[in-house]
Amino acid sequence: STQSTWESQHMTEPTHQAKRARSTPADELSSGDPPHAASTAHMLVVEEETAPLPLQQQQQQQPKRASPALRFEVLAQCPVNKARLSKLTLPHITCETPIFMPVGTQGTVKGLTTQQLEDLDCSVILGNTFHLALRPTAPVVEALGGLHRFVNWQRGMLTDSGGFQMVSLLDLAEITEEGVHFRSPHDGTQMLLTPEHSIHLQNQIGADIIMALDDVVSSQTTGPRVEEAMHRTLRWIDRCIAAHRNPLRQNLFGIVQGGLDGSLRAVCLEGLIARDLPGYAIGGLSGGESKDEFWRIVSQCTSALPRDKPRYLMGVGYPVDLVVCVALGVDMFDCVYPTRTARFSTALVPEGTITLQKKCFAHDVRPLSATCACMVCRNYTRAYLHQLAT
Repeated sequence: STQSTWESQHMTEPTHQAKRARSTPADELSSGDPPHAASTAHMLVVEEETAPLPLQQQQQQQPKRASPALRFEVLAQCPVNKARLSKLTLPHITCETPIFMPVGTQGTVKGLTTQQLEDLDCSVILGNTFHLALRPTAPVVEALGGLHRFVNWQRGMLTDSGGFQMVSLLDLAEITEEGVHFRSPHDGTQMLLTPEHSIHLQNQIGADIIMALDDVVSSQTTGPRVEEAMHRTLRWIDRCIAAHRNPLRQNLFGIVQGGLDGSLRAVCLEGLIARDLPGYAIGGLSGGESKDEFWRIVSQCTSALPRDKPRYLMGVGYPVDLVVCVALGVDMFDCVYPTRTARFSTALVPEGTITLQKKCFAHDVRPLSATCACMVCRNYTRAYLHQLAT
C-alpha cells in the first residue's frame, strides 16, 4: 500500500529522494529554501553582532527537524502581499496549496461520495476526533484499517483534536488542567478527553495530519480566561508531543491561541515555534469578531510563523475570507460552510450566492454556473434544482 511504502522508505532510508509516480508521496522533494538562502544566512550572522535578531530570524538559523511524513516547498511568492503557491506532500497525497478542505465530521462529506470528491480534485478532507471516538469509536476504525480504508478515501486526511467541542458543546463540557470532561450528546455518557487520549485516538484513526488538543475559547471571550487558555495550550502541546506514537506516518500540528490579544498571540507563537512542529494552525477565530480584528490576528500569525511550514487557518470558509487570508499568507482552510449552505438550498457561484428556493428560478433553464464543468452544472438546470429545493 502507499502508506506502508512511505513508512518503509522513511524508516530505512530517510534521506532517499528518488523520483516516483504522483501517487507516491516523496515525488521530487525539496526543502523549499530560496536561491539566496546562503547569502541571507551570512547577512543574519553579521547583523547578530550588533543587535538581537527577531524570533523568526533566530528560528531560521537553527537546525530544523524535518518531518519524515511531510514535505513543504514554497514554489512562488506574490510580490505585492504574502500570498504564496506551495507544494505539500503527505503520506497519501501531493498537492498544491492554498487548499480548501471540506469537513467530513464522521469521515463522510455529507451529500458527496468519495468518487465525487476525487472528481472535484479535493486533496484533503477532515474528520472529527470527538465524534469518531463516540461512533463508531477509534478502536473500530483502527481494526478496519484506519479511516482512509474505512471510508474508501485514499487522499489526504486531517483530524481535529476534539478541542473545538469546548466551544460548540460548552454546556456539555468542563475544562480542567487534566483535560476536558464531556457528556456525550448522543446518550449522556461521560468522557474525559486529555491531550494524551486525543493523540491516542488520532493515532488509531490514522489521518495524515493530526491536531494537538488546545484550550479553545470563543474569540469574543475577554479577561483572564483567554490568557489561561493560551498558557494551557502551550502546556498541553508538550503532552501531545510526548504521546504521539506515529511521527513517521502522521504530522502533529500545533494551534496558536490567544484570542484577539496580540501580545498573547505573540507568546503562543514563540512557544509553538520553539517546538519545531511539522505545521501550525491558527485557531480561536471566526467566532463573531469584526473582520478587521480577525484579519489583524491572521496577519500577525502568518508573519511570525516559519516560512517553510504550512499555515492552516481553522474553521474559515466564507469566500471573502478565503481570498483575504490567502493574501495574508495562509495555506490551508476548512469549514462546514459550503456543504451546510448547499443542504439549505444555496449554491455558491462566481457571482455570489443563488438561493434556489426562490420562485424566480422555477422556469430558469440555465445551469448554476456557465463557467463550471462539474456534474451538476453540466447536466441540470436551475429549474430542476429549484424543484428539488422546494
